[in-house]
Amino acid sequence: MAQINPKILVWARETAGLSEDEASKALKLGGSRLSGSETLGQYESGEKQLSRPLLLNMAKVYRRPLLTFYLQTPPASGERGEDFRTIPEDRRIEEQGKLDALVRDVYVRQRLVKSALEDADEANELAFVGSLTSDHSIEMVKRKICEDLNFNLQKFRKLKTVEDSFSYLRELTEARGVFVLLIGNLGTHHSNISADVFRGFALADRTSPFIVINDQDAKTAWSFTLLHELTHIYLGQTGVSGGFSEKKIERYCNEIASQILLPRDEVGAQEFDSSNLESFIKDICRYAAARKISASMVSYVLFLTGKVPKNKWIETSKRLQELWRKEKEQKKSADKKGAPDYYVVRRHRVGSALVNLVGRSMGEGILTATKAAKVLGVSPGNVPAMVGMR
Repeated sequence: MAQINPKILVWARETAGLSEDEASKALKLGGSRLSGSETLGQYESGEKQLSRPLLLNMAKVYRRPLLTFYLQTPPASGERGEDFRTIPEDRRIEEQGKLDALVRDVYVRQRLVKSALEDADEANELAFVGSLTSDHSIEMVKRKICEDLNFNLQKFRKLKTVEDSFSYLRELTEARGVFVLLIGNLGTHHSNISADVFRGFALADRTSPFIVINDQDAKTAWSFTLLHELTHIYLGQTGVSGGFSEKKIERYCNEIASQILLPRDEVGAQEFDSSNLESFIKDICRYAAARKISASMVSYVLFLTGKVPKNKWIETSKRLQELWRKEKEQKKSADKKGAPDYYVVRRHRVGSALVNLVGRSMGEGILTATKAAKVLGVSPGNVPAMVGMR
């Protein structure tokens, strides 16, 4: 077998977002004499030569084409658009590998979708992508997005659950030609990416734009993130978004998303007493639940409108995060007692627009089962059931 540059092995592992320990476990390395990470270290230092089966396994675990491992030197970092986030540098570095791998995976899916649309003569250029700039007034952009989507705020609020309200907004967005996916890891819970690090990703292609929402985030935040990323697409901007960033463009997108879901005149007519933190949180949680939005967004809007000072907003945000994490852990324990249907979950994550496109493309012979599996994020054997072909 041709000689492999050990630096390629290190690069492939790190860009897959895996530590030595995580990678060695996934590769099933180690034995009685050496631990898994020690064995991997020997391969990555060039002390030990790879076998063909192990190289094939690395290609699978690291999500890289086999030919990549025969490069002489590690390639330059791939384009992932702008980074709109404002997060501590240590967190950025810590999660960079996993996030890069996720964005890379989304690009592959999007290119396959774009190619399928072109082959089916359905690749129509979407006029709204890149049609606006941040010089346009927030009111004008807000109005245009709502009109284009035919979004009805009262209908959004009257739906039974937060999930139903999000599905309504997602359907309107997908009807405009934007694919909306829920992805928060690289396929297993071991690779979950915290919502503190990444909340959304917009890929502003003119024929097949993608929006990715981190499903590790609270469901009450999904609609806000969708509208935030959709604004980036209207601005023609591809990139990764975090939480409530300090960057000007992020504040602009946040304003539009929050004003669509919570008009400022409505907030102005409401009085909140923030002198007692716990009662204040209860009040904004009730207020948010009735509107199918997150309490974090309500507190952010109250800060923006001057109804609460910055220190109170920060204190409230931290407390809301604590409550959400506690609720998430409790729900995780409850979910173990009755896991939902695999295909229902998978279809929900990729969205009906993508499922329908893959089904049509396979029926017309445009997409193979292997490519369809890549688009949907499942194994080839699960594709027919995913798209209703059996």
